[in-house]
Formats: sequence, structure tokens, C-alpha cells
Amino acid sequence: MPANSISFKKTGYFSSLICDYLDENPTLKPFYNKFPTLDNFKDQIDEKAASFKTASRAVLVEQLKKQYQHTDVSVSTLENIESLKLNNTFTITTGHQLNLFTGPLYFLYKIVSAINLSTELKHRYPEYNFVPVYWMATEDHDFEEINYFNFKGKKVHWNKDASGAVGELATDGLEAVLDLFSLELGTTKNANYLKTLFKEAYIKHGNLADATRFLANDLFKAYGLVIIDANDATLKKQFIPFVEDELLNQTSFKKVSETNEKINKLSNYGIQVNPREINLFYITEKVRERIVFEDGIYIVNNTNISWSKNDIQKELLEHPERFSPNVIMRPLYQEVILPNLCYIGGGGELAYWFQLKAYFNEVKVPFPALLLRNSVLIQSENQSEKLQNLAVSIEDVFLKRDGFINKKVREISNIDIDFSAQKTALKQQFEAMYSLAEQTDKSFLGAVKAQEVKQLKGLDALEKRLLKAQKRKLSDQVFRMTEIQNELFPNGSLQERNTNFSEFYLEYGDQLIPKLIENLNPLSQEFTLLTL
Repeated sequence: MPANSISFKKTGYFSSLICDYLDENPTLKPFYNKFPTLDNFKDQIDEKAASFKTASRAVLVEQLKKQYQHTDVSVSTLENIESLKLNNTFTITTGHQLNLFTGPLYFLYKIVSAINLSTELKHRYPEYNFVPVYWMATEDHDFEEINYFNFKGKKVHWNKDASGAVGELATDGLEAVLDLFSLELGTTKNANYLKTLFKEAYIKHGNLADATRFLANDLFKAYGLVIIDANDATLKKQFIPFVEDELLNQTSFKKVSETNEKINKLSNYGIQVNPREINLFYITEKVRERIVFEDGIYIVNNTNISWSKNDIQKELLEHPERFSPNVIMRPLYQEVILPNLCYIGGGGELAYWFQLKAYFNEVKVPFPALLLRNSVLIQSENQSEKLQNLAVSIEDVFLKRDGFINKKVREISNIDIDFSAQKTALKQQFEAMYSLAEQTDKSFLGAVKAQEVKQLKGLDALEKRLLKAQKRKLSDQVFRMTEIQNELFPNGSLQERNTNFSEFYLEYGDQLIPKLIENLNPLSQEFTLLTL
């Protein structure tokens, strides 16, 4: 069944910043480079081609081959890696944390967006090659954000004491998670695949980075996905000049602070991230702490490690792998080591990218196109039929719970429970009374106002009582409507932000990802309702 869609704005789940960006509101133009349309990508290609060096391509390919040496690489992925040596090859990149067993569904949607955009660009610009890239966030340290996934309303949790960069975390202890997950899965063919996938990824690999690479590769290798772990000494050598600039000049702090002031003056968008004076961490096997500059000395927070200016420059040259960019500098690192044209992310990610344009300009690195990832609500054919029978539209199902119920009760009720007309008539009557008070005794204006407020409140209360009574009368229909909305919006939130792909794999098996590839259009800029 073909997919339907709804605008991101109408869903009610996306910020005014993102909705204004999708509408190409002119006030946001200073904060991004090229808006992601097929036509605009030609300028993006030319800009990146002029700045990205052939030597950087050679380093990138060499390191990717090393990272893949123990992975079952598909022909299409290997061809994509090799093509990165060529000056006419560019990347389309998305990134994500190393969530246990992929975490929420949108992990898949990000990667599908990158794959499909690469395909679209190849059709439009056949003289170039486009490689979908998944950037693993191996240097993150927020273990509590990634150590679980949701399955059928339950949290499958990995209990572990963790410190340092998550990519280097040992996977010991995940046998117990697999045992628990296996009990929930059952014994079908699709369940057995999921058990095997979890085991091959997490039990047979020693750290979280290797496990996640295996997992993403197994799911997407047929589409040529290239997975990169940027926590790599050789790759970071190319980033040394920018790290040194950060340590000595704090350029990112200055430029992002300036941008934040401009954003604050524009609207009520709010600021996604605030820069620090130095936007770098220092990482070793068990440590990932901020670098701070105090009284002429560089200090690693919460440790005894410190350097003079000359010493930290020496440390950077000898051990670039120990310097880890935070959320402000990570996007720059990505664009320095990849021949990248576009970054695909969620609304929160794009919000902080908008803060970085002036910083990129200052350090003379091309700013990529920014694309909001595909968003999807998956429903079964049975659920689709139920919605049709209950006359629930796409717009209806995205309403918050109370608004949804009230709207539907009003629609299916055999009496009119909308007192808008009565309230308008009442206000008109009181306008005449205001006029009368003005002409006779203005001290009565307050009394008239109080009486108006009292009677309007009375109408509101009566409207709510009637609505409540109708809900009871129509309780069966209300129950059926809320039941299906609960199924589609677990915990009252978007399915894609909550549910793990394994729930749908149990039902649809190896057709799940091909169906996503087939139905998602990365440049449509709409929320997809997909019936499987």
C-alpha cells in the first residue's frame, strides 16, 4: 500500500525553528549554506570539490579499509570505499549514538535517508559518485542515553559501570541482556534472526564500536553503506590545525557566541547548545574530560593532568587521538575528514548546526547542506482499516490525546457540543451593555465585565459537562479510537522516538528495510505514514 504523508508543521511535534527552515523563511538564511534541493547540490559539489584534497581522500580510504578488515564487506560497500579516492566522489552523512541494538526506530530512518539521497543525486548527476555514510558517535560518553532499547512496552536494559568514550566500552555483560531479550522474542524465523544478529554483534565483538559497526553493516550492507569510526589517530592528524586553533584562540566560542546572540534576537527559537571556552575533551582509556584554560595552564577537568602552552601543542602533535571534539566541534571534524555534501539529522541536531555557520566561515571549511531526516509512522493494514472505519484522518491521529478525543466526540455526536456561536452572541450582547455603561455611569464598566466573564465561564463549564457526558455515551467508540492511537503513539510520543526496529522485524522480516528504501523520499520534507 502506498505511503501517505503530512507536513511536519501539522504533526505538532516539530519546533518553529525546523518548520521555518522547511518553509525557507528568509530570516534563517544566514545560518545555513545551500537548502537541500537537487538543483542546489551542484553548487555544493563545486564548493566541496575546490577545498577537499586528494591526499585526504587517500588517508580516508586507507583508514576505512583498516576499520573494515574484520567485517564481511559487501561488494557495493567496498566499491563505495574505493571510489572515495576519486575526486568526483562525495559523501552524504548521517550520525548517531551507539544505542544498544540501534535504539529507537529513527536510527534506521537516518540511514535510509542517506542511502536514498545518494541514489537520487546519482540519477541527477551521473558524472559523480555519492556514498552514504554512517558516522558512529564512538567518542560520546553518555552511557545512560544508549544502554537500553524499548521492546513491546518494556525497557531492555544493559547494567554496567561505564566511563570514557562509549565506543571503547567492553561488551561483557550483554549475554544476560540477550537471554532476557530472547525470552521476549519467541521462536519464529524472524525472532531467531534477531537473536542471532544480537549475538553476532554484541557477544562476538569486544567493544561497542565494533559491535555497532557489525550491526549497521549487516542491516545495510546491501545498499553500500559506509560506516566510519572517527576516533582514529590517523584521521585526527588532519584535524590538528583546527584543534590547535581551538586551544590557542578559542575561535569556536567566539563565533558561536556571536551567532547565538543573533538567533536570540530573531525569535523565540531558543539555543540548542552553548559553547565552552574550549570545546574539546581529553580522552584516554578510562577518561573523557573537558580541557579548560586557567591562569595560563591547560587542565583536564577532574584529573591531575595539566600542560603549559608548549607542552599541550607537543601532546597534540604526538597524540592527536587524545583530543576529542565536543558537540560544537564534531561537525567541523566531520567536514574536514570527509568529502561531504550534506548532513542528515533530526530537528535537535539541525538546530545546533544552525549555530555553526559563522564558525565554519571563519576557519574556511565549506558548510554542508542540512537535511531533516525522514520521519515515519508505521501502521499495519489492520490498523489502517480501523482508522478508516473510525473516520480518523492522518491529521487527527497526530493530535494530542485530549484534543484528539474531544474533536472526534464532537464529530460523531448527534448533538452540537460547540458553544462558539453562543459565546459570540453573548459577547455581542455585552458590547451593547458596555456602550450603555459608557453613556450613563462608567463605574458600572467593571461590573459589566465581571458579569461577562462569569457567563462565559458558565458556558465553558456547560460545554465541558456536555462533552464529558457524550464521552460516556460514546465510550465504546472513544475506547477504540484511543486504543489505536496508543498503539501508534507509545507513551504518547512519536513511534520513531520510542520503538525499536525489532518489533517490526518480527512482523515484516527482511522486507522491513527494503520497504523503507522503497517508500521514503528524503527530499519530500514531509512526515510519512507507511502502511505495511
